[in-house]
Amino acid sequence: MGNVTLTEERTADGGWGAESLDLDAYFARIGYDGPRTATTRTLAALHRAHHAAVCFENLDVALGREMPLDVESLQRKMVATRRGGYCFEQNLLFAAALERLGFPLTRHLARIRRGRRTVRYRSHAALVVEAEGRPYLCDVGYGDEGLIEPIPFEPGARLTVGDWTWGVGLDGDEWILQSLHPDGWFDVYALRLERHHPADFEVSHYYTAHHPASRFTGAVVAMRGDEHVRHTLKNRTLAARYADGRTLRTELAPDEVVHVLRGTFGLTVTGEEAIQLQRCVASYRD
Repeated sequence: MGNVTLTEERTADGGWGAESLDLDAYFARIGYDGPRTATTRTLAALHRAHHAAVCFENLDVALGREMPLDVESLQRKMVATRRGGYCFEQNLLFAAALERLGFPLTRHLARIRRGRRTVRYRSHAALVVEAEGRPYLCDVGYGDEGLIEPIPFEPGARLTVGDWTWGVGLDGDEWILQSLHPDGWFDVYALRLERHHPADFEVSHYYTAHHPASRFTGAVVAMRGDEHVRHTLKNRTLAARYADGRTLRTELAPDEVVHVLRGTFGLTVTGEEAIQLQRCVASYRD
C-alpha cells in the first residue's frame, strides 16, 4: 500500500477537458508568474498561489444556481468573474492547469471524516500528483483544514507550513489526511486508490449541491486560511481559528456578511447577489 503509481491519466485526460483551459488567464488569476516546468518546486508554488487567491465558498448553492463542472464553466466562474468555489470546482480547475503543464495525476473522491470515523458518502475531491517521480497529495479546495502546499503521498509523511501541520496515514485500505490539533491528530478525510470518472464526480457534486442533508445546502459558507489563521463564515457567524486552539467568533448583521465576503474572503459579489445573499442569511438557521 505504501507505493503509489500513477498510470491511468498519463496519456489522456479521460474526458476531463483540460485542453480548454486558458492557462495564461488562470496564472494571472492566481498571481503566478513562475516556471512552467513539471517540477516539485513548480507544483508547490502553484498550490500555494491557488490556495491564497481562490477561497472556498458555496454561494451559487445558496443562490440556487447550477454549477457545471466542465473546465470552461469553471474558468468562467473562478477566473473570469473572480469567484471561489468548493472542492469539486477548485480541484478540477487545478487539475486542468497541472495537466497542461505535464504533471501526471489522478482525480479522487474522498469521504470527509472531520475527526470521526462515521462512513459518509464521497463528498470531497482531491488529487494525487506526480512530480519528479514522487507522488503528492494536492488539495486546493478543502477549506479550513486544507493543505497550503502539497504533502508527499506516503505513509507517515508530515508537512508543516507556518503554524499548521498535516500528516498522511493509512487505515486499512484507506489513505487518511490528518491535521495536527492541540489535542492530537485530527482525521480530515479518507480516500481509496481507485479510478474515478467525470460521471462519478457529477453524482457526488449534484448530491452535495442539492440534497437537504448536505452541509452546503441551507447555508452560506466561505473559508479561507493562511499560515497563521483560518477564517470560516457560516451564515452570520464569522470564526477565526488559530493553531493553539483559540477560536474567535463574531456575529454579523446580514449586510456585514456581504462586506466580509468581499473583504476577508476576497470575493466578487454583485449588487443583485448581495441582496439575495442578505435574504438568505437572514432566513437561515445555524
